[in-house]
Amino acid sequence: MGLRNLKQWKSFAIEALNQSFLVAKFLCFLHVTNTYLCTVALTYGPSMLPTLNLTGDLVLAEKISPRIGKVGPGDVVLVRSPVNPRRVVTKRVIGIEGDSVTYVVDPKNSDRSDTIVVPKGHIWIEGDNTYDSNDSRKFGAVPYGLLQAKVFWRVLPPKDFGPLGQRAK
Repeated sequence: MGLRNLKQWKSFAIEALNQSFLVAKFLCFLHVTNTYLCTVALTYGPSMLPTLNLTGDLVLAEKISPRIGKVGPGDVVLVRSPVNPRRVVTKRVIGIEGDSVTYVVDPKNSDRSDTIVVPKGHIWIEGDNTYDSNDSRKFGAVPYGLLQAKVFWRVLPPKDFGPLGQRAK
């Protein structure tokens, strides 16, 4: 009776170990995918109105383009905030290194504009909502190393499901 019981436990232990390895492989796959290929992000706030909703959109962002330098003006990107490194912000790329960018300094109070040449290794980002966005107009050009991903697809809300393209000019 003891030998039969031992065989049952051995069979159970082998099955449990196999299932544990399967779960571990799946979690490793998720980690690699989220870190190096594609990530899901929840965006909210007024800075990207009307492109993204105030109450929040769930978007997909790919991480390959920033690594190989394929991010350009008009792309919506996820950037580690230079002001608060714990936050990731969603903004639109206006200029890349070497570009001359003209922007309104304080759109709420004046029409005064300024022109800047984006320094090497930096990008100029702005929110689509010029009047309510904390972006490069306030903290300057952002180092390319803070660029995390390029947004390419809106998942939620369902009525807006689809690609997130360039802004119409």
